[in-house]
Amino acid sequence: MPSLLEPKERLIGVLHLLPTPGVLAGGGAMEALLAHAIQDAEAYVAGGISTLVVENYHDAPFFKDNAGPSTHAAMTVAASRVLAVPGVEGLGINVLRNDAEGALGIAAAVGASFVRVNVHTGSMYTDQGLIEGQAARTIRTRAGLCPAVQIFADVHVKHATPVAGEVLEDAARDAVHRGRADGLIVSGVATGAAPDPERVERVRRAVGSDVPILIGSGFSLGNAASLLAHADRAIVGTAAKEGGDVLAPVCAERVRELVAAARQV
Repeated sequence: MPSLLEPKERLIGVLHLLPTPGVLAGGGAMEALLAHAIQDAEAYVAGGISTLVVENYHDAPFFKDNAGPSTHAAMTVAASRVLAVPGVEGLGINVLRNDAEGALGIAAAVGASFVRVNVHTGSMYTDQGLIEGQAARTIRTRAGLCPAVQIFADVHVKHATPVAGEVLEDAARDAVHRGRADGLIVSGVATGAAPDPERVERVRRAVGSDVPILIGSGFSLGNAASLLAHADRAIVGTAAKEGGDVLAPVCAERVRELVAAARQV
């Protein structure tokens, strides 16, 4: 898998998996989940994005940390099938809400490139309650399972509020220098909401030019230039869907437009 430290493309596509088994009454339908994931992966590749991230987006309400064996198993199968789609060259795993160990286990099993961790260091108030980063455990788990897998950590993640007094710059520096994250993710307040470009710039100034910074939500045609001015890559999801609807399938033509906008920056 190519290193995300030297990307050939600037966008990463999110695969919002349908509910995994056990989330809905009667259990999730794996056939539908896999077909949906493969269809979206093919649309991303057709539009020019070859690095993807598998996420159990439709499993809300989420567990605070351990998502459980049924979710881990379903995501492992889905990730394996996605990696087999022609044109997919890199894959990430994000197990919501903050199951870093589960994500690393899946990454090790399928050969993924990276994991996304919503709260790697520090603490955030969320709809799952107070989530505390487990960087020490996560780093040691990675060392034993998959040392080459990169950890991309959110800084003041979306759908959450930082503890009183924590400054954005301090959180960014702690995630890198004390939490040993390989890169940082800056998002808006919620899924589909863009971060203020000034926040991205503040994180960039705090950690310097050698640390990869990714946009974690809200990237669009209209803000591509302002967000990528201080970020290396952007994770796209909602803007890539038909009609910009997060619940809709990925649209290859919208992906092409996003890729073109990113390349012009």
